[in-house]
Amino acid sequence: MSSRSTFEKDMTYLYEQFPSHHLFADKTIVITGCAGFLGFYLTNYFISLGQHGMQVKQLVLVDHFLLGKPAWLEELANKHEYVQLHAFDIARDSFSNVPIFQQADYFIHMASIASPTYYRQYPVETMEANVWGLKQILDGYRDKPLSGLLFFSSSEVYGDPLPAFIPTPEHYRGNVSTIGPRACYDESKRMGETLCYVYASQYGMPIRIVRPFNNYGPGMKLDDKRLPADLANAIIHNKDIVIYSDGTPTRTFCYIADAIVGYLRVLVHHEFDYFNIGMDNPELSIKELVDIYVQAGKEIWGYTGQCTFAESEDGDYLTDSPLRRCPDLSKAKQLIGFEPSIRVEEGVRRYLQYLKEESVPT
Repeated sequence: MSSRSTFEKDMTYLYEQFPSHHLFADKTIVITGCAGFLGFYLTNYFISLGQHGMQVKQLVLVDHFLLGKPAWLEELANKHEYVQLHAFDIARDSFSNVPIFQQADYFIHMASIASPTYYRQYPVETMEANVWGLKQILDGYRDKPLSGLLFFSSSEVYGDPLPAFIPTPEHYRGNVSTIGPRACYDESKRMGETLCYVYASQYGMPIRIVRPFNNYGPGMKLDDKRLPADLANAIIHNKDIVIYSDGTPTRTFCYIADAIVGYLRVLVHHEFDYFNIGMDNPELSIKELVDIYVQAGKEIWGYTGQCTFAESEDGDYLTDSPLRRCPDLSKAKQLIGFEPSIRVEEGVRRYLQYLKEESVPT
């Protein structure tokens, strides 16, 4: 590793892969759901523009903080006068409470619990953010000038795709259960997409949609309860890794720096559209991903644990969980020039190295 930190390398990569930074200069940008690890990278990216002579006018950070308020948010808000931090329930609180909402040039709506463990604990709040919160945003900007509105949907809108649709293209309509432990998230994201389509069609709003596929990396809380965080947590605490399946379900994994490039490219896209954003290869079994973490963990953290398999005490742990998840990125590559390049072996190393550099775990 060079003397530059992992995070600094990621920011440099962002600048190299996304050339349209000037579009955000002197603009007001609102981000809901800022407390998550996607918010961590987006917030730091927009703040970093000031170092390149393209400072944003206002960066408005909004979150309900249902799962806690990270220390880095408070630090950034206190350090930069143009950064505003608001505790706000996008589904239940009134826009009139935060007048600066009406001045946004770009609006990024990420306010939704994305971890299955937590959205199953808060199903009503999850649905409200994806539907009522989104509708309040759309109604609030329906008759106002806006350069771009980005809705974070999910690859979960596809449910458990039929084998013929792996890799999964955007036109696949999905194999999704309306009733079950994951339905609150999957179906509210699908409804959110429909709202976006209707408002873009009826009112000409500059709406874009992204469907993230398994992002991971720095900023991801160790208690996130999704697989990449669980693996990192076990490694830095030198505990055995416990897999609550047979290890055969497959996924592709997209490192956060690549994912953010994709999201920014979609945000500034010139017309309504929806895109898969993720990594299209390799499609790894859960066990194969564990092996990658273990190897990197040995080198970076001196990890000595092992992988074990167990049955979850939660009877619904695997209910409606897809057997395979892999995006077809043809559309994103062709229309917005999205070309993720950070292989999972390198991404895992960066994630674990970042945790090492931080000394105090995320």
